[in-house]
Amino acid sequence: MTPPATRTDSDKSEPSPSFLKRLENLTTDAAAKALDMPHKPKAAIRVNRTPEQEDRLREIEMHAVTEFQGDLTQLEAALGMLRMGHHVGWRVLYLIHTKQTIRNYEEILGVKIRDIFGETGPSSYRSFGLNLALRFSNFWKVAGGTIKIPKRRDVA
Repeated sequence: MTPPATRTDSDKSEPSPSFLKRLENLTTDAAAKALDMPHKPKAAIRVNRTPEQEDRLREIEMHAVTEFQGDLTQLEAALGMLRMGHHVGWRVLYLIHTKQTIRNYEEILGVKIRDIFGETGPSSYRSFGLNLALRFSNFWKVAGGTIKIPKRRDVA
């Protein structure tokens, strides 16, 4: 039932539909075990932003708050994404949000998330969606929803 933990580009194949179905019905802990997701100490998953990164986040935040007009829940969600980005990276953000939502939040914040966050962050390994997407040969098909995967928004 467990796919190999490490794969090269040449041996990437889609997880079987039966594996995905079983994964959908598992608890969070059991799904993490089925995916061979590593467990790291809390200190290893804390993000260490540089003073420049912290200043940039505060600048983006202040600009967004002062310039925003509209539904405050959208501003709040965009700011949450801004704060989570360094923890999980832009790949996880693209898996938990639709492309349109990402574009809306980028517009609110006045930034492109791929310009300010790395592909992954210290907590990205905890994402079921990213773990499964990396098992497929095309990340963007998973991110765009062409390939449906269960628990793509969950973390272990």
